[in-house]
Amino acid sequence: MLGLAIIGGEGPEPGICRLLAQEADLIVAADSGLHAAENAGIRPDWIIGDMDSLDAVLLEKYPEKIIIRFPADKDFTDTELALDLLREKGCDAVWIAGGGGGRLDHLLAVRSLFERNDFPSRWVTSAEDIYCLEKCVPEKKDDEKINCVNSEINFSLPLNSMVSVFPLGAGEWSAASRGLKWPLDNVIWNRGLFGISNRNLSETFSIRIINGRFMIILPLKRKS
Repeated sequence: MLGLAIIGGEGPEPGICRLLAQEADLIVAADSGLHAAENAGIRPDWIIGDMDSLDAVLLEKYPEKIIIRFPADKDFTDTELALDLLREKGCDAVWIAGGGGGRLDHLLAVRSLFERNDFPSRWVTSAEDIYCLEKCVPEKKDDEKINCVNSEINFSLPLNSMVSVFPLGAGEWSAASRGLKWPLDNVIWNRGLFGISNRNLSETFSIRIINGRFMIILPLKRKS
């Protein structure tokens, strides 16, 4: 089940936000993310946060039973609360829409979520489409192998689009690629190393994770 957290900060234009929402099974607006949801014509299943960035009149449009309020002095950000709620409701994959621009500490806080065990698999801002890929290790449960997902993905972008890659987590890291100007296959990754401003030589290209976890930053495709 896929969950979408619409949060504050610079997010995708309304048309793209609607496309993301159409793919989601459950949608949570985190505090001022409700403004973005409203602008896109999206009615969230839940609204969560301390509501310090929302007009009370806007909240009155929604039933209290879908609003979860927290005090302003709390241990978790509104984004964390939204992601936790999505997982509590059964979402095994979560996306974030918003969170671009604004305060640097807020931006770094969202980025830090991708270092956690229950990391988001996608983050869409106003200009970037960010994926988190990890090599899954198959496990056996009741004598059945659990399927591994999200260790390889195909992308489609105009030629010469910018592709940046950052290792995440504890490592070790290794990856392979097809269709990039500078292949990832022989890169020896260490903590703190990154690959920015790579380019795709074909409109369709792929990245495969061999070991570890990676963040892939791409330009956001505009809605045609």
